[in-house]
Amino acid sequence: MDRLENGDVLIVTKLDRLGRNAIDVQQTVARLETMGVHVHCLALGGVDLTSSAGKMTMAVITAVAQFERDLLIERTHAGLKTAKAKGRKLGRKPSLTAAEAADARARMAAGASVSGMARRFKVSRMTIMRARDEAVAGSQAA
Repeated sequence: MDRLENGDVLIVTKLDRLGRNAIDVQQTVARLETMGVHVHCLALGGVDLTSSAGKMTMAVITAVAQFERDLLIERTHAGLKTAKAKGRKLGRKPSLTAAEAADARARMAAGASVSGMARRFKVSRMTIMRARDEAVAGSQAA
């Protein structure tokens, strides 16, 4: 961007080369237009995105991309809701089984260190602390 000057032509293969999302692409093209730089996209037949026809084409493509993104989000949320309704546990499998977590808590209650339990069960210290803290939170909720 720093090397572009008024009257230059920037040629990109696809719109996604100009930004991370549709709004970013539009802002980049607008910024380049204010600099006097013409932007041609080869995937769109070499149309100049700073021209009236190019702006319309980009607006339509942006609207379709946003629509597809919204549909993906809706489907993801619907899938998560269905999985929860079926009682599936979401997320990663726990590093410690319930029995291992209980064993670690019992050993720590008897004086074992968090680091020692982490080494024993081959997990991180944070996993052991989380198991310890979940037991405390569970007893307070009851």
